[in-house]
Amino acid sequence: MEKLYLSAEQWQAMRRHVEACAPREGCGLLLGTNGKVREVIRVTNVERSTVRFRMAPEEQLAAFQRMEETGMEMLAIYHSHPAGPDTPSATDVREAAYPVVYIIWSFRGGQWRARGFRIEGEEVREVKLVVGEKR
Repeated sequence: MEKLYLSAEQWQAMRRHVEACAPREGCGLLLGTNGKVREVIRVTNVERSTVRFRMAPEEQLAAFQRMEETGMEMLAIYHSHPAGPDTPSATDVREAAYPVVYIIWSFRGGQWRARGFRIEGEEVREVKLVVGEKR
């Protein structure tokens, strides 16, 4: 996947979530089909950490059940780096377990920004996040 399509509302929902979690990392899942996000699912970071996240297993399971019920797939996992960097950390790369887009939200220059990445083994490449455009 070279591009991931999101509505402006979905983009803002993620931003509000990670902003509300700061200074701890926030995390969640994006569900959809064919590279187009249809649903943003907030997930609790059970680590309650400023530098790590681990999704609440019961919430992650509920999201997987939702995918099964609706025919959607997991397109992306998002989480925040409240103190930077705006790229996947070594831990993010090591723990990437799904072939999805990993969206990193970071707080830089007084505002929240996000970038998307595919992580395959040790290879990390950027994915364009297209916000508000119809696909």
